[in-house]
Amino acid sequence: MLKTRILPTLLFKDNGLVKGKQFQSDRPVGSALQAIKVYNRREVDELIFLDVNASLQGRPPDFEQIDELADECFMPMTVGGGVSQVEHIRGLLAVGADKICIGSAAFSDPGLISEGARMYGRQCIVAAIDVRREGGDWRVYSHCGTRPTEYEPAAWAREVERLGVGEIVLTSIDRDGTMSGYDIEITKRVAAAVSVPVIASGGAGQFAHMVEVLKLGGASAVAAASIFHFTEMTPREAKLYLRDSGFAMRL
Repeated sequence: MLKTRILPTLLFKDNGLVKGKQFQSDRPVGSALQAIKVYNRREVDELIFLDVNASLQGRPPDFEQIDELADECFMPMTVGGGVSQVEHIRGLLAVGADKICIGSAAFSDPGLISEGARMYGRQCIVAAIDVRREGGDWRVYSHCGTRPTEYEPAAWAREVERLGVGEIVLTSIDRDGTMSGYDIEITKRVAAAVSVPVIASGGAGQFAHMVEVLKLGGASAVAAASIFHFTEMTPREAKLYLRDSGFAMRL
């Protein structure tokens, strides 16, 4: 039986980690290296590290930084932000990233996904899909939620699956950092549209929110940030809660 994963998310901006809220990320929350050391001790399954400014500033990933973080990270790490060339994928994998998250660049160069999957395997190519509710529907946004695209989330999810991604991180911009719960409705729509795992992101404030999006939204895994940064709750406690709720967990 496949295990359900819990993925803490680290949002990096300028010189340190920040707390995101609806993709506005100015509140500093400490050092990425220190956070990784803490998560090493807390039996985390996987980690997501996103440089939230890279695409906005049109710069490549900081390979030296990822090299330093990967040396201390004893769990699989997905890295995103500024990935716009196959050489970036190659470089990040070479310095220790396990999976590469591609978001904004896929809209202008869909071949980045297909070429990355062909060269390195679809298991290490992850699509970031950031969505915002508009009226009665949702729209996909790029560049850290600043640019609307023409895509409805389920349609874009089907497209990135066709191109070769191995999984999708689906983030609700509206719920991000609010700790008010995941967006069940859009998660359910996207998860039903694809066969690859969908990682729900944006809104976790209690462990019950994770259960809801897994059971009702059809997510395969959950990503969370604020719940672990700003409460006493830990990833291990989340695992135990999900196990007691009927999910197979890696303990």
